[in-house]
Amino acid sequence: MRFRFGLTLLAWILAIGLVAPAWAQEFDSKAKFAVLMDYETGSILYAKNADEHLEPASMAKLMTLAVVFTYLQQKKLSLNDEFFISEHAWREGGASSGGSTMFAVLNSKIRVEDLLKGVIVQSGNDAAIALAEGIGGTEQTFAKIENQLARQIGLTNSNFVNATGLPDPDQYSTAHDLAILSRYIIKTFPEYYPIFAMPEFTWNKIRQSNRNSLLEVGIGVDGLKTGHTEESGYGEVVSAPNDGRRLIAVLHGLKTMRERAEEARKLITWGMRGFELLPVYGEGKVVAYANVFGGEKSSVGMIGKGKIDLFVPKGSSNCPAATVTYRGPLRPPVQQGQEIGKLHVFCDGKEVQTTPLYAEETVDQGDLFRRSTDAAKQLLLGWLP
Repeated sequence: MRFRFGLTLLAWILAIGLVAPAWAQEFDSKAKFAVLMDYETGSILYAKNADEHLEPASMAKLMTLAVVFTYLQQKKLSLNDEFFISEHAWREGGASSGGSTMFAVLNSKIRVEDLLKGVIVQSGNDAAIALAEGIGGTEQTFAKIENQLARQIGLTNSNFVNATGLPDPDQYSTAHDLAILSRYIIKTFPEYYPIFAMPEFTWNKIRQSNRNSLLEVGIGVDGLKTGHTEESGYGEVVSAPNDGRRLIAVLHGLKTMRERAEEARKLITWGMRGFELLPVYGEGKVVAYANVFGGEKSSVGMIGKGKIDLFVPKGSSNCPAATVTYRGPLRPPVQQGQEIGKLHVFCDGKEVQTTPLYAEETVDQGDLFRRSTDAAKQLLLGWLP
């Protein structure tokens, strides 16, 4: 354990393991962009061009759905509310557009619940536009709501300009961001997630099967969304539970629907068979200590919210290296449960998991002697920037 004075960011190198694993290179995908994420820990088990910009196509509808789910959860919207099918929604997303559609009738009103099914099962552009206009008035205003929520949930490399995912030079995301978004949807909206597993949906007397073909191949896939444009190729975000765990896979830039399905199946299967959870820190166990300047105590323990596990190859005795960081020394009062740092886990030199760390206890301001002592340390050793 070591630290350097005079830095705003202090880091502790933890002796979790000494040997970086080589398992990340044991699998390769034909996809141009790919990510495999463990749902529980957020660990990245496989990455290929994961943070490079991609055209999300209809996978961008996941952001549209996240906004709608948020409005439903906050009681700003009801599943029984009806939204109008405008001429814009009909022309841009209806049958005449040539894209994926719910076949909504011009000037009709459709319940939010049915529009959601139209987006999730049928990838209907008309349904997505109707939801956007019903919430934001226009797609442009709705896109601002999307981007605000995107920042809140940690999508740092994405920008949305419409509700459909139709091509636009200013609309982009990454495989990593799409995995984060999918994890957020599954974790935050369990009451709506089962819609993703619906095998088919009929509207306007037209039955359409779910575009996610992996729902039927027997590996447990229960969501989320496909996407395709001529420019970007075929992509898919899928998730599957297995033995109490769940994986999220993102692939994009494939040549055909068949190749998309096969590559997604192989990536999910590889993740299910090759990894297991490794308990690292039990609930309430101190990971590291953060210095407190002028507090009644000179340091405070940093703990996870619950236990901290890592996702590692089965049968492996080697664990990734890890670093704890925080911006400090901290200034009192530090409240119990306050987020004060992060545990960063690295494999092969790449960060694969970040876990927030919280103050184990409250540390109030110290007495005059304690504050004077810490002030002297600051002058002599340069604690603070």
